[in-house]
This record gives sequence, C-alpha cells and structure tokens, in this order.
Amino acid sequence: MRPVTERDIRAAFVNCTKGEAKRLAVPRDLATRPWDDLDFLGWRDPASPERAYMVAESGDGLVAIALRQAAPHAGHVRRSMCSLCLTVHPGDGVSLLTARRAGKTGQQGNSVGAYICTDLACSLYLRGKKEAAPGARLHESLTLEELITRTATNLTNFLNKVVDTAD
Repeated sequence: MRPVTERDIRAAFVNCTKGEAKRLAVPRDLATRPWDDLDFLGWRDPASPERAYMVAESGDGLVAIALRQAAPHAGHVRRSMCSLCLTVHPGDGVSLLTARRAGKTGQQGNSVGAYICTDLACSLYLRGKKEAAPGARLHESLTLEELITRTATNLTNFLNKVVDTAD
C-alpha cells in the first residue's frame, strides 16, 4: 500500500458523513507504518474500542470505511478464522466487524459484516511479521504473492459489499 496522510484518509470515507469523518481518531503514527507490508490500513479507535476503521487502495483512489465490532457472544468459539487473511486465532482474536453500507441503503440502516482479525493486522500475519498463536497460519502450498492476492480479493469483495448500493 502507498503511504497515506490524515487528509487522504478523512476524504476517503464512504459510509459516514463528512462530519463523522472529521471527528474520528486517525492514527498519529502514519509516518512510521510499514507501508510496503500493508495491503490495507486498519486501526481501532483508542477512545471507543468497539469502533475500527479500514482504508484500502481501490482502482480509482482510496476507500475508507468505519466499522463497529459486534458484541461477543457468551460461549465464544475457541478458535476463529479471519475471512480476509484466513489466519486462525484463539479466543477473541477474530471479531465480527460490521460496516454501515454506503449511500441510501446505509442511511436506511443496512450493513454488512465479516469476521476479521480483531487487531486488523491481517497483512502482517500473512507475511509472518506478526504471530497470532501456534497453528495460526495453516500450511498452504500457495506462494506469498498468491496469499497476498487472495487476501486482496477477499478485502475487495468485502469493500464492494459496503460500497455497492445497487441491491
């Protein structure tokens, strides 16, 4: 991913108002992020841990979405798999994150969700820069480039569900 600025991020939000985008917490460490190792920028709001944000490159620029973590269920599954990078995490390492859809459908309360690494560090798990737990990465015969492509495809499919206002 190419480095982005706070201004780039705030301008890219598709599922919140300009006022909401202006008020949300943007990471202060953008200059030190490992951009070459990121497929997307994801972060949690330090003041509201149930809120998260994601920014990704799209064909015509950046797309940013606001996410909300669903309340965990009692009897939580012991191990869960991220739907983007396919990393398996124990306990609460994967969360259901929902995004209000863009446009009129989002204003009507429609949302989409995906099970995603709770810390949004999918890119780092994929590249072995961060470890989740023993057995977190299933052995696959795919190359790193193929794993990155698969994760990018999964991310694009999720973002398209947020942005697509046709249905």
